[in-house]
Amino acid sequence: MPRPTQLLHPPRSPAIARPAATVLLLRDSACGLQVLMTRRSASASFVPGAFVFPGGNLDPLDATSHACARRRPSQSDLHVTEAIAAIRESFEEVGVLLARHADGRLAGPADIAALDRSAPLAPQCSQLGLHLMADEVFVLAHWVTDRDLAKRFDVPFLVARMPDGQTPVADESEQFEPVWVSPADALARHLAGTFFMIFPTIRTLERLQAFATVESVLAACAVTEQPLFYSCPRAGLLAGREVRFMEHESAFGELALVCPDGQIVHPLDWQSQQPVPLLKNLLRLTAPNPGAMTGPGTNSYLVGDPRTGYIAIDPGPADDDHLDKLWRAAGGDIRLIVCTHSHPDHAPGARPLQALCQPTPPILGLPSAPTARAASRFEPDRSLSNNELLTLVPKGLQGDLAYKNGHTLQVIHTPGHAANHLCLVLLQDGLLFSGDHILNGSTTVIDPPDGDMNDYLDSLDLLRAACAEYSIKYILPAHGYVIGGPDAEAAGAIARLKNHRLQREAKLVQAMQSQPQGSPDDWLVRVYDDVPERMWPVAKRSLMAHLARIESMQT
Repeated sequence: MPRPTQLLHPPRSPAIARPAATVLLLRDSACGLQVLMTRRSASASFVPGAFVFPGGNLDPLDATSHACARRRPSQSDLHVTEAIAAIRESFEEVGVLLARHADGRLAGPADIAALDRSAPLAPQCSQLGLHLMADEVFVLAHWVTDRDLAKRFDVPFLVARMPDGQTPVADESEQFEPVWVSPADALARHLAGTFFMIFPTIRTLERLQAFATVESVLAACAVTEQPLFYSCPRAGLLAGREVRFMEHESAFGELALVCPDGQIVHPLDWQSQQPVPLLKNLLRLTAPNPGAMTGPGTNSYLVGDPRTGYIAIDPGPADDDHLDKLWRAAGGDIRLIVCTHSHPDHAPGARPLQALCQPTPPILGLPSAPTARAASRFEPDRSLSNNELLTLVPKGLQGDLAYKNGHTLQVIHTPGHAANHLCLVLLQDGLLFSGDHILNGSTTVIDPPDGDMNDYLDSLDLLRAACAEYSIKYILPAHGYVIGGPDAEAAGAIARLKNHRLQREAKLVQAMQSQPQGSPDDWLVRVYDDVPERMWPVAKRSLMAHLARIESMQT
């Protein structure tokens, strides 16, 4: 994790998230799957006026009511308590009772009429011989409210089938206007500005769109007692407006790095006019070369501080204005220039940047191999050794004190995308500078002969091991936002990337088996059918790398 001394924003303790439970009551209709939603009171203390699913805080009585609830053998006590809370809330707020008689009959209107919605539910059900249907309530998702909010909840989103013969009736106090709506319709109405919903509701409905029937939802949830997804989202600023991101979305890792306690202050707009501070010892300046292959542009990084001077990583193309901004951001004090590899959007700026600096910093990296394309020829002033340390320390400090107050980059050779590719680990802060080996929002092109798929996958394994060895939590790619999070998100991203490559290779094997006389162009259409056709010429390079790997495994 980054050192607390390097954080841009002072630590703060987010509000404690209160245990709660929410239930999505589902039904099948002629229009497809529908979910019950209600509008919260305009005077509510939390999301007033929003359309929501029934739910609320866990009550102490929920945990002591297990005796009057039916449960699955695999349900934990906590999940039973949450199911009871959801059943209670759905009864109190919309008058829907998930309960059965001893003979298995569903509770009906007469049973509901005999109950007082303002009194504890479980004791009343016991008196009527009703058992709460906790065994028919399943976990769909788990949300923890964003860290920036003063009122937070730790809440499973549960699902259950709407009982036949019952009609929702809002309490007209907390909830109003019960409505059955399809996920797609709710989302469309929200976009039109007529159906206000909050982020977790929106994202849950987006996931629910994948299901056609109630049974398909319940069957998916019944496979495991764990939620299909979990999220404690993070917020940043785009065009001056708040935007939120889940863990798998592009900007989550950057927000976790820059604003670990949820402060909504970090701008996510891509621009090349000025450096973006990520930590006190880390600046990113994106080159003005956006495109299909470079995304928002090539990221140049400055590691260091005014006491130590700076290391420039990937100066980018030979763009005078970009290099001048990079030099000025370092106060002219650039001690080392490191190129992760020799491709033309990464290394050509090294010599012009070097010429701006006094004293002259060395250009470090690995020379391009004979297999490199003409535009990727590169010769550093000095070649870096695997595991070599590049160190910046404040003047006058030595030993452990120098290390703690300095910035140490360890070199890791990672061939695959290019034969001379390397990555760097900022040891004191657990940061991995991944060059083009790991990108945010796209996969790396492996272009033989300089690119090699076997080497690429082996290097991914090496980087994943480095995450454990050096406590790497964040990956800083040459294109796109920071990847990672406070837990194992960085290692997880590497694992998913390797799995994606292997899945693509499996599709190629299937295409070759079904078209044994086919050409790479024939296989390309099937293997990259999920990629826009305009990108197929680029995708073909990686396909050829997969072919070479397959052939190497057969010899």
